[in-house]
Amino acid sequence: MKKIFITLLLSLFFANANAQNIPMTFHNGSFSSIPLIIPGVMNPNLSHKSNSGVSLDVGQKVYFLPNGKRSSKALLFIVDTTFKKDTVLEIDEIIKRRKLELLKE
Repeated sequence: MKKIFITLLLSLFFANANAQNIPMTFHNGSFSSIPLIIPGVMNPNLSHKSNSGVSLDVGQKVYFLPNGKRSSKALLFIVDTTFKKDTVLEIDEIIKRRKLELLKE
């Protein structure tokens, strides 16, 4: 029992030590506000023609509202290890591409 407990503690410690938090900037180049949903973090409303700094963990999901209603959220992206520190994400452009993908599904 003691061995299992120690193994569990060590695995939790190393899992947290390896968690990557990636600072990035969300840029909204459009003339409209963009509401996003980032579970467990925040629900930002990106103002038109603005930047917003955020740090997200690898695996974090980011949703947008394709119809402008909270009941219709869609996955925008999942943060992964390909995201580089201080990357500027063009959220309005990513949403345009994602909406086209959703139409094809």
